[in-house]
Amino acid sequence: MKIIVCGAGQVGWQIARHLSGEKNDVTVVDSNPDLVRRATETLDVQGIAGFASHPDVLERAGAADADMIIAATHSDEVNMVTCQVAHSIFSVPRKIARLRAKSYLDAISSSLFGDRNLPIDVVISPEREVAEAALQRLAAPQAFDTESFLDGQAQLLGIALEDDCPVLNTPLRQLTDLFSTLRAIVLGVRRAGRLFAPAADDQLYAQDHIYVLVHSQDVNRTLEIFGKTTKKQERVVIVGGGNVGLAVARALEGRADRVRVKVIEKNRACAERAADALTRTIVLNGDGLDIDLLMEASVDRADAVLVLTDDDKTNLLVAVRAKSAGARMAIALVNDPTLVPLMGPLDIDAYINPRATTVSSILRHIRYGRVRAIYSIGDAEAEVIEAQVLSSSPLAGRLIREIAFPEGVLVGALMRRDQMLKPASGLRIEEGDVIVIFAMAKDVPELERLLQVSVDFF
Repeated sequence: MKIIVCGAGQVGWQIARHLSGEKNDVTVVDSNPDLVRRATETLDVQGIAGFASHPDVLERAGAADADMIIAATHSDEVNMVTCQVAHSIFSVPRKIARLRAKSYLDAISSSLFGDRNLPIDVVISPEREVAEAALQRLAAPQAFDTESFLDGQAQLLGIALEDDCPVLNTPLRQLTDLFSTLRAIVLGVRRAGRLFAPAADDQLYAQDHIYVLVHSQDVNRTLEIFGKTTKKQERVVIVGGGNVGLAVARALEGRADRVRVKVIEKNRACAERAADALTRTIVLNGDGLDIDLLMEASVDRADAVLVLTDDDKTNLLVAVRAKSAGARMAIALVNDPTLVPLMGPLDIDAYINPRATTVSSILRHIRYGRVRAIYSIGDAEAEVIEAQVLSSSPLAGRLIREIAFPEGVLVGALMRRDQMLKPASGLRIEEGDVIVIFAMAKDVPELERLLQVSVDFF
């Protein structure tokens, strides 16, 4: 495919990295020549310095014969105009735009996007994606990372193993025998900073960070097996009342179990807007780093504190202060992936990476057709891919043990006629099955060959 990525910031760079690594013809466009140079020097891409919405810039980027354009600059308006120009002048078949402003996404604007108006095929909202990720973290508070698959039937859980984990030093093969009815598979292990797909004879050790794909009905049991206690969350404090914090608070207000929510927002106008939009939530105007304000919000009795400001360092410091004040769990929004290794030493329980969340969302729509969902793990180190098996796929009609998957690939689950199945070696994969697979980044191209993605969907 020939793809133009507009915006060479962290999101655009990661998208270009994924797509160029899969042998697509990628051109990156950005008004900052330094960002373009960084992309062309580190990735196998072409680069154009200029404004993405200008027709002459898109022409130089090859829009005349492009298959797709991804508008991911920092400006909503530039992204929308870029898609309009790509459609009206160059007839680019598929257009994806990242939009932040809530006004563009509200119901009143729902008819704004489409061939008759603004020709955008897919709108990606980082705020909505991040708010959903925050709610998923709260749904499994003992996990540092979560994502949903198979129409909600399966959950990917990131679990940090402590010294008191009851299944340490036990081969994974033996765990399968001990808990034969448990619908869960360990797909990835991060040990001493390195992520890998474990073999059946591998053991788990304290301080390992593991990724487990589990049936939604078995989440609590799985967490208990790995030494995590489950507790209902009744009190939540949100620091940051912007679009993300407001969306999370609204969702919590709508829950039947009536969670008590308090929001702390530094900007007065933003705090007033949040107070007007919420009905049962207390909104406090002030600095989340102020310990007196945190205590006024009863952070010492909070079951969870979500720190969702737009500054990584503030988020880390507030999370640390909240935990030291007595909060049971702290979740921080962290844009910079190089800060993630600090989570453990700082005793921060979980994090949300907006860029990884946005990248995963865009990839999900890029690989349209039978690839139904993609989740990017870590700093684009691995992917969890949900895809439907085609009749032309080498997987169809074969037992799992007969398939020569690359070393970094593991099958996590299979759904057949709306029923989720645990992927035993003797299970035969059939045409139409939906399969969830973990793949290290280097093995994604080979996995896509097995799924016949490039042949059937592009």
